Amino acid sequence: MAFRLLVRRVCGASVRDLQRLPASVSSFSSCLTPSPALFSRSLPPLPLLSSRRSVSFSVQDHDDFTERVINSQLPVLVDFHAQWCGPCKILGPRLEKAIAKQEGRVAMAKVDIDEHTDLAIEYGVSAVPTVIAMRGGDVIDQFVGIKDEDQLDSFVKKLIGQ
Repeated sequence: MAFRLLVRRVCGASVRDLQRLPASVSSFSSCLTPSPALFSRSLPPLPLLSSRRSVSFSVQDHDDFTERVINSQLPVLVDFHAQWCGPCKILGPRLEKAIAKQEGRVAMAKVDIDEHTDLAIEYGVSAVPTVIAMRGGDVIDQFVGIKDEDQLDSFVKKLIGQ
């Protein structure tokens, strides 16, 4: 049954075509010639893709951190946070907003300290939220705790050299 549904979705086969298929199909000839009905269907429009690459991402592992933060061409804000941290939940959206204002001139890496304890230890994170500004793999500046939007804007501008 699942195979028939897959063939129907992939090949655009009709229910009548599927009823004629044997239970164990060894040939995919029906997939080689697309059904005319497949072309007559209107597909939903694709979402518009932004020309800007997303500049905010969650770090997956140490290698990902090295590749996307240490070796980044852009300056990077590293947000060390935890799911259980109330202040982190307040600071996160503020950081996202400050990063968005820079229109792709700075990136933000999110590091969950419970998942990536090794990175938190390596960068001396003893409390969350901790935000570290990095450029060319070097730590430029950092802060611990919540900042208001103006303070965050100044912090980000200092990182990108404005």
